Amino acid sequence: MTLDPEALRSAMRAWSAGVTVVAAAYENEKHGMTVNSFTSISLDPALITIALQRYTRTHDLVMKSRAFGLTILSTAQKRVSDLFAGRLPESDERFSHVQTETLVTGSPLIVGGLSWMDCRVAHTHGAGMNTLFIAEVLAARGAGSGDPLIYHNREYWNLVKL
Repeated sequence: MTLDPEALRSAMRAWSAGVTVVAAAYENEKHGMTVNSFTSISLDPALITIALQRYTRTHDLVMKSRAFGLTILSTAQKRVSDLFAGRLPESDERFSHVQTETLVTGSPLIVGGLSWMDCRVAHTHGAGMNTLFIAEVLAARGAGSGDPLIYHNREYWNLVKL
């Protein structure tokens, strides 16, 4: 018996996650997408994991370049999240609407984020409709201060300290 994907999607709405943009560049092309499937794996060595849906432009560029930049978004960047999620009319020209910078690999990082990680792909694993990328963090910036953009039950939320 196979679980209906809509049942899992509905159940996953109860999971709250920070919002990131993963971006990659290869030759003269760059692309990025909003991602909340991101996890820290190890501090030593510095490893993180992301999952990207196959057959997306960002996935293709990460596979080709073997690198990506990850920006953790702030509450002020809801529009950036929507832009990179393809929810806005101007989403085809994503990078013309944001300021970026690079650290080590040349992967785009979005200015204004709470923190940034520049990563090199160490391993890939097929995982259903996605590829799980395990990556070494080559450079990281950000102190963890500021208000993170949170996604819960298909809406953006502010984090409230209890």
